[in-house]
Amino acid sequence: VQLQASGGGLVQAGGSLRLSCAASGVTFSKRNMGWFRQAPGKDREFVAAISWSGGSTLYADSVKGRFTISRDNAKNTVYLQMNSLKPEDTAVYYCAAQRSLVGITTTTAHEYAYWGQGTLVTVSS
Repeated sequence: VQLQASGGGLVQAGGSLRLSCAASGVTFSKRNMGWFRQAPGKDREFVAAISWSGGSTLYADSVKGRFTISRDNAKNTVYLQMNSLKPEDTAVYYCAAQRSLVGITTTTAHEYAYWGQGTLVTVSS
């Protein structure tokens, strides 16, 4: 099982970035996927999640209206489009695959069994 996140970088406040997470060996098309982030000195927090079919999404209040999660099951890839970035969005972003197949989409980290290595997003003011 491997989740490879990419797309992080340095961007000015108000800018945009698109994160990608390529999955292998994880029955991707039947798993809900999520993005979490961890800022320096803070706990990991939920950002967004998408159901296995792509028909349902969840967002943290802090990113609602600015971030969009999507997936391409043919490419085994989940995306996080981040617009109107703020300095407080600075964090390492992790993609994760939910433990159960075809389950209910959740914001709870312990329901995610597989994690990528993280990609750093830095937003300058």
